[in-house]
Amino acid sequence: MIRAATADDIDAIAALHREARATYYRDRLPEDAYAGPEETARSRAAWAAAVAQGRVLCAERDGVLAGVASSGVRDGVMYLGQLHVAPAQWRRGVGGELHRACVDAWRAQGVTAVRLDVYEHNTRAQAFYAAHGWQPDPDVPRSSTHLVLRLTLEPSAE
Repeated sequence: MIRAATADDIDAIAALHREARATYYRDRLPEDAYAGPEETARSRAAWAAAVAQGRVLCAERDGVLAGVASSGVRDGVMYLGQLHVAPAQWRRGVGGELHRACVDAWRAQGVTAVRLDVYEHNTRAQAFYAAHGWQPDPDVPRSSTHLVLRLTLEPSAE
């Protein structure tokens, strides 16, 4: 089930985010950079703000948070800021379901292009996004240690 996040979800979202990030940052960054107390507090505050703005979707399986996605406009461009699935839920369709819900919402808003930044060493995410139609952004191919991808959307048929 996909639903809008609420304030009651923030701790679970922050924990899922930390767990997912550890899978691709571990052995590449110091642990404090992705799971230390300061980063954990910063991440929780960012998620709380995004939830308060209505920019977060949650995927549930059997009443438990299985994935989360957030998007919003940055510098006049729609961005998929986060899409994380609990590692225990990988390869079970959670990410695809969240992605479809985001695409549907963007189309309903009349969005025709979306960007995202994906960590250069996160090959699992890169493969996921490529399978869902994302391509390297020709205008901005990189942002520091991240690749920039773009998804072009056809207008809604409605």
